Amino acid sequence: MDNPLLVPSPLPFGAPRFDLIRPEHWMPAFRAAIAEGKAEADAVAATPDEPTFENTVEALEFAGQALDRVSGLFFNLLEAESDDRLQALAEEVSPLLTEYDMYVSLNETLFARVKAVWEQRETLSLAPDQRKLLEESYKGFVRSGALLSPEDKETYAKLEEELSLLELKYGKNVLDATNAFSLEITDEAELEGLPQYVRDLGAQTAREKGRDGWVFDLTHPSYVPFLQFSARADLRERMWRAYNARALGGAFDNRDICLKISDLRRRIAQLLGYADWAAYALEDRMAKDITAVRQLLDALMVPSLPAARREVAELLAWAQERGYAQAQMQPWDFAFWSEKYRAEHFALSEEQLKPYFRLEDCIDAVFGLATRLYGVQFVPRPDLPVYHPDVRVYDVQEADGRHLALFYADFFPRPGKRGGAWMTNFRELSAPGGVEQRPFVSIVTNFTRPTPDAPSLLTHDELTTLLHEFGHALHGMLAEGRYPSLTGTNVARDFVELPSQLMENWAFEPQWLHTFARHWQTGEPIPDAFVERLVAARNYHAAYFQVRQLRFGLLDLAWHTLREEIRRSKPANDVTALESAALMDCAVLPDIPGSCISTAFGHIFSGGYSAGYYSYKWAEVLEADAFSLFREKGIFSREVAGSFRENLLSKGGSEDEALLYRRFRGHEPDPQALLDKLEIH
Repeated sequence: MDNPLLVPSPLPFGAPRFDLIRPEHWMPAFRAAIAEGKAEADAVAATPDEPTFENTVEALEFAGQALDRVSGLFFNLLEAESDDRLQALAEEVSPLLTEYDMYVSLNETLFARVKAVWEQRETLSLAPDQRKLLEESYKGFVRSGALLSPEDKETYAKLEEELSLLELKYGKNVLDATNAFSLEITDEAELEGLPQYVRDLGAQTAREKGRDGWVFDLTHPSYVPFLQFSARADLRERMWRAYNARALGGAFDNRDICLKISDLRRRIAQLLGYADWAAYALEDRMAKDITAVRQLLDALMVPSLPAARREVAELLAWAQERGYAQAQMQPWDFAFWSEKYRAEHFALSEEQLKPYFRLEDCIDAVFGLATRLYGVQFVPRPDLPVYHPDVRVYDVQEADGRHLALFYADFFPRPGKRGGAWMTNFRELSAPGGVEQRPFVSIVTNFTRPTPDAPSLLTHDELTTLLHEFGHALHGMLAEGRYPSLTGTNVARDFVELPSQLMENWAFEPQWLHTFARHWQTGEPIPDAFVERLVAARNYHAAYFQVRQLRFGLLDLAWHTLREEIRRSKPANDVTALESAALMDCAVLPDIPGSCISTAFGHIFSGGYSAGYYSYKWAEVLEADAFSLFREKGIFSREVAGSFRENLLSKGGSEDEALLYRRFRGHEPDPQALLDKLEIH
């Protein structure tokens, strides 16, 4: 049989043949696609004609498409449906991909042709997306070592290969460490405080693992509600310590890998002429430099830190009045007492809300919101193959029936899926030879599975997560353009979260919630009082959670602004000491020995957010300012949504992101917009 990864798919829209792909297909496909990509790059380099935008820059943009197709499938499955064989294949293929990248980016003939076009840029009549592609192509070569000496190019290639392998190893260790722990309970008395849905999940997990009683693990749907509701402080502490010590020592220790990744990034950046990795990474972002990032973090931290400490102090005093014996609020107790306080003061709990957020209803409502704002439709395509029975696929269409994208949704946790939630593409939008290929977009979450007694019911936080990832998906599905590297979510890292965080706002809009939130058993609509309390509680502990995110951003910067002289001394050679030093001035809860963020901080060590975690807050500022226009014109305003789509969602990275934002909003965003939204003063 032909390798399904190497032949065009006969399915509608060229949908992937997930039903035919086998592990033994990957390596032959990668090798063939790499060979094809090299041949295409060689053909551009060997073009006898003088370099032009079309025969050089545009030709390179569409070279290596077969490899993009294979990689887009493989690395997404590695995150969502992995096993030992795929993990081993990833380690085998990673050096091949690094070598391919070096083959292209360090090709002196190719760079000379791109440079020749770059030097003529002022005299060329290029469209905005063509100018951006030329700029990104030239910068891409330079940032990949094109100006280095032959000796330094060789060093650069070795460092990149080593880095890619370590990032893979880091992610594998986090997944393995997460899967290695479980809390087994056989005495029902130890379930005290846990709502029935959490108990049901524990029982189901136990059955799946062939255990008696109840099993709770470190995946989000299990870990988070356990800390919120378990009345057993000793078991909460055990869970918290396990979660916050993932990959800290033991068989899956990431401490040395953290140090090595940080050091390799520093060496790569300095080899390329930058002071450190942050300077290298930020050049390609809206922020541009570390000064702008620190100004943002400071502008938010200065008012938020004292407010967060007041929130924790008030919660501690309230808990102590109710028998809490600790002198400080312990981190494993915060979620428990916070939930109790919220339930009493706002007469609202996640347990009360969950029955009104059946997953199927939430999906329909999110699709309906997209229809109301943007006119798009979602048509189920159960005839198209998927990579796991849980996955659903939809044909996304304009109101007039025009096909926009295939949308894949994968909602439930399983052992081969990493934790968290994310959006990704199996295929980017592109138009090689002027023939448009619409994207294949996917969202992956870890929501509570249905049980024999109940459907999948979302917490309100999970509904917000669904909206967040769907916002990313809209950025991909509504993309327009011809160059894959400039379409959809291929934008500056600190801009990419704007569409996703904007969508979160509807989770707190009564007008939208009342359209779908009904009790899954009785069919009764969500009570007005519940919605009112939900909105009132929106900014509950907002300062605490803001500081938590800002601390992650500061820790990220600490890892990626390390100079060589600092790395030779403490605390830079000790992961936990470095972490403590970076965060000591903004502590809100006690620092617990034996815990560590860095060893499982996948966003910055293996997830593409290195020197970029601040971007969540950067984008929140944009989002707070942007949504104020919806508030002004109406939360379902087709006028505002149309402008947002035209000026931002459809444009991708085809123009400077700051220009795109100003075109939509008419002014620069201000951090005060976020502080006002969160009511932090």
